[in-house]
Amino acid sequence: MGMTITEKILAAHACKESVRPGDNIWVDVDVLMTHDVCGPGTFAIFKKQFGENAKVWDRDKVVIIPDHFIFTKDTHANRNIDILRQFVKEQSLPHYFDVGTDRYKGVCHLALAQEGFNRPGEVLFGTDSHTSTSGAFGMFSTGIGNTDAAFILGTGKLWVKVPESMCFEFTGKFPEHVMAKDVILNVIGDIGVDGATYRAMEWRGDAIMSLSMEERMTLCNMAIEAGGKNGIIEADDVTMDYVRQRTDAPYKIYKSDDDAGYFFKKKYNASEMEPIVAKPHSPDNKAKVSDCVDVRLDRAYIGSCTGGKLTDFIAAARLLKGKKVKIDTFIVPATREVEQDLHKEKIGNETLVDIFKNAGAYLGDPSCAACLGGPKDTFGRAADNQVVVSTTNRNFPGRMGSKQSHVYLASPYTAAASALTGHITNPAEFIYN
Repeated sequence: MGMTITEKILAAHACKESVRPGDNIWVDVDVLMTHDVCGPGTFAIFKKQFGENAKVWDRDKVVIIPDHFIFTKDTHANRNIDILRQFVKEQSLPHYFDVGTDRYKGVCHLALAQEGFNRPGEVLFGTDSHTSTSGAFGMFSTGIGNTDAAFILGTGKLWVKVPESMCFEFTGKFPEHVMAKDVILNVIGDIGVDGATYRAMEWRGDAIMSLSMEERMTLCNMAIEAGGKNGIIEADDVTMDYVRQRTDAPYKIYKSDDDAGYFFKKKYNASEMEPIVAKPHSPDNKAKVSDCVDVRLDRAYIGSCTGGKLTDFIAAARLLKGKKVKIDTFIVPATREVEQDLHKEKIGNETLVDIFKNAGAYLGDPSCAACLGGPKDTFGRAADNQVVVSTTNRNFPGRMGSKQSHVYLASPYTAAASALTGHITNPAEFIYN
C-alpha cells in the first residue's frame, strides 16, 4: 500500500522508507515557532530540563512572533514580551519579530508564510493550535504544547505518532459568493468538532486547487476545529509561485500515492456549496446563512489568522464599497504586510482602507486582537450579551471576550453583508444585485 502526503513527509523526517498510521517515530524538525502566550512557559521548561545556560539546537530554525496580547496596557501581557526579549538576547536568535519595532509582523500563522518559513515537504511545529495553517503549503504543520516545544528547543526532534488521513475532495467550481470559510464550516458541521481527532485532513480536487494560497490557508487553519492533527494540500504551481517570492531555500514536494490508505474519504460537488455560519457556541453548529436571516447583530468582526488576509479584505471591501454599515464593524489585518496592502489595493479608484473608513468601520492594528478575547482594552473585544458575526475560528463562550456574548462564525463575504443590514445576510444579495 502507498502512502499519503503526511505519511511521506513524516517518513522522510524520521529517515525511514515508509511509515503507517499509529507508528511512533522520532521526527527531525525544520521550524519551531512560538509566541507571547506560550513562549515564556516553553523557555522556562527548556531551562529547567536542559540547564540555565543551555543553547537551542539551531538558532536559524527558531521563530518567535509576538501577536496575541500585545497592544494592551495589561502588565501581565507586557511581562510576557519582556521574557521573549530576554530569551532572544541570551540565545542570539535572529528570527524575532518584536512588537513596537520595524520588524513586527503580526499574526504568526500568516507571518510564517510571508517571511518564507512555509516550504513544501518540511515539518513545522508551533505552540499554537492553528499552526495547522501552514499545511496549505504541502508541509506537515501542527500545534504542540510548551513541554514538547521545549524538548525541540533542546534537541531538534519530537516523538510523533503518525496520524491516519482523511480525504476531502471538491470537484467542479465554487459559486462566486462562496469562500473557503464556508467550505471548512460545512465540513466541520458534517463531521463534528471531534470528527478528525488526531487525523490529517487532506484537501484535494480541482475546486480546491483553483483556490488562492490564502484561501487554502483558511481550510488548513481550521483543521483543529474538527480535532485534526494537521491539514494539508498538495503543493502545485500556485504554491511554488508564492514560496519563490519569499525564499530561495530548497524544498521537496510530496504527493499522495494512488493506492494510499485513508481512514475516511468524502467527495463534494463544489457548485452545491452555500454560505454557511457556525451558530453559538461551537464551530460544528452549522447552519445555512439563508436560514439565519432573523438573527439580529450588534457588531461584525473581520480579522484573525482565519479571516484577516488580503483576500478576505478584498471580499469584504467589494460589498462595503459605497455603502454604510449599520452595526459596529471592526477591521483587523493579520499582519503589517496586509495592513500596507490595504493602503495599496484598490477597487475602482478607492483603496481598501478608504472603502472601510467611508463605510464607517473601525480599523485596528495587525494582531490576533479580539479573536482570543484578551485583556479588557483589546480592540474589538465583545462585551456583555452582544451578538457578533465574525471571521474568526472559534465561538465557545468567552472566546471573543464576554462569556455572555454570542458569536456566529462566517466568511468575510457574509460578515460584510451582515454588517450592512444588521442581521445575518447572504452575500449573494449584494454580489448579484
